[in-house]
Amino acid sequence: MEVVELTKSLISCPSVTPNNEGVLDLLQKELTDMGFTCNRYLFSDTDTPDVDNLFAKIGSGAPHLCFGGHTDVVPVGDENAWNSNPFEATEKNGKLYGRGASDMKSAIAAFVSAVREYLENNEMKGTISLLITNDEEGPAINGTRKVLEEIYKNGEKIDSCLVGEPTCPSNLGEMIKIGRRGSITTTIKVSGKQGHVAYPEWTLNPINPLTSILNTLCNLELDKGTEDFPPSNMEIVKIESSEGATNIVPQTSTGIFNIRYNINHTKESLQSMINEVVSKNINNSDYKVDITFNNSAEPFLTEKGKFTEIVKSSVDEITGMNSSLTTTGGTSDARFFKDYCEVAEFGLIGETAHQIDENVNTEDITKLKEIYSLIITKYFQ
Repeated sequence: MEVVELTKSLISCPSVTPNNEGVLDLLQKELTDMGFTCNRYLFSDTDTPDVDNLFAKIGSGAPHLCFGGHTDVVPVGDENAWNSNPFEATEKNGKLYGRGASDMKSAIAAFVSAVREYLENNEMKGTISLLITNDEEGPAINGTRKVLEEIYKNGEKIDSCLVGEPTCPSNLGEMIKIGRRGSITTTIKVSGKQGHVAYPEWTLNPINPLTSILNTLCNLELDKGTEDFPPSNMEIVKIESSEGATNIVPQTSTGIFNIRYNINHTKESLQSMINEVVSKNINNSDYKVDITFNNSAEPFLTEKGKFTEIVKSSVDEITGMNSSLTTTGGTSDARFFKDYCEVAEFGLIGETAHQIDENVNTEDITKLKEIYSLIITKYFQ
């Protein structure tokens, strides 16, 4: 299937996390017809939905280049707000519209098409694989991480991974990701004593220490960044109390915040810092505090070398850009690959990802295929 047509076919599968809706079957058939050996992995875990995954490979031995991607997409939101059916890819004014066009079904189609072109013109020396999950946009528990654990138990070894997430802000070729910041979410719940607002002597307002804690943390300069990483930042995402009436001091107050942190920190150092701030604000008081941490990603940086140079030179040659090697943005499944191999990320423009009328430039899909083709050719030279 030609790259744009394959993209359209993938978009036509309404594979909102964790539902497969035939998208992996479609991809598996395409790859099987090309000579790939395909294995499916269905994983389960407590309090999370079952997820289907695909690992497909062709060739054997080193070097082993893997493409990491996800076929799941986020919900469409208000479908009536879309100018076309989000699961019927529509071409208009040089753009392709549909949920997953940017993030990241076009990239999967581009890589599959690039591999097909390579196999038609070259003898396979080494291994090419695709690890495709349907769990990247969700909890990411039953997806890439578990597939990697399973295939490595069975003796697989990946040397390099290219993840097809949308990495470019405005123009194809602007940005390649070679690392990501870590992510830790903290929930602080302060318990006081409920009562009438007119009688503060009989109450203990938990909002007071909570806001003091959050204010202290917000005003800390976590770091100034590094040569490869932007500064770490903290963002408060939720504040609530247990009662809603305007004449009641609440019993409890809860604040949730997230820190995206670089290699100047570890989850342990951040937890220690947060605990210290909390202690200073509630010491010698009758408040009770409960703190929970969820560290969903560690920061990492891929060493610049032959692989990153292959990716950059290929991107620059096809697009005419001078691409930047960066670590900006949120988390991706690259955080799982980095424990097994060197990893870089490159894909389309991400501006409309997750939005109403998600779209990409149609010609960029073809260019992305050309970039991936050149990466594959250079990698196996």
